[in-house]
Amino acid sequence: MTDDPRIILASQSPRRAELLRGLGLEFEIRTVPIDEDVDIPDPKEHVSVLSRNKAEAVSERIQSGLVIGADTIVYHDGAILGKPEDPANAIRMLRKLSGQTHQVFTGLTLILNHEKTLTDVVSTDVTFRTLTDPEIEAYVASEEPLDKAGAYGIQGRAGLFVESIQGCYFNVVGFPIARFYERMGELLNSRSIALFFKR
Repeated sequence: MTDDPRIILASQSPRRAELLRGLGLEFEIRTVPIDEDVDIPDPKEHVSVLSRNKAEAVSERIQSGLVIGADTIVYHDGAILGKPEDPANAIRMLRKLSGQTHQVFTGLTLILNHEKTLTDVVSTDVTFRTLTDPEIEAYVASEEPLDKAGAYGIQGRAGLFVESIQGCYFNVVGFPIARFYERMGELLNSRSIALFFKR
């Protein structure tokens, strides 16, 4: 369709890009550095603000299009767990999550042509089985968790740690695709169906 919007993903996350490609969307990746060190203890507000800041920073630099911003955190025992600073920090995070249920929050912001902005938050409960120190240390040594919120990636080896989830699996990966589709529909109406279900 000639009136399809230009779609820009304001994220360098390879996992988000992979999920969008799997949906059949044509998009480009463009990011602008922002200060992610915000002092917002409430997890919903935290991811809302950061996803909106990421989307707005890119939207300000384009003439038109649909910009997608996202931010994901792990929340446990009243604390936000972002990406680990180093392997020792990753080990500490995983020990905290061992045998416990935590929440994963993703903030999702869509900005269409500088005119319409929509921000939503999705949360998922994740329960880890009890982990042994050798398991944790071996996982961290693989370096897989070092660039991931909460020091684990459910789509990788850490899937072995997950006893159960309640909510959206893709949200834990970093991008709640069903909620994204719903919000796209709100912005684009029936045009969104053509974007996702091209032949």
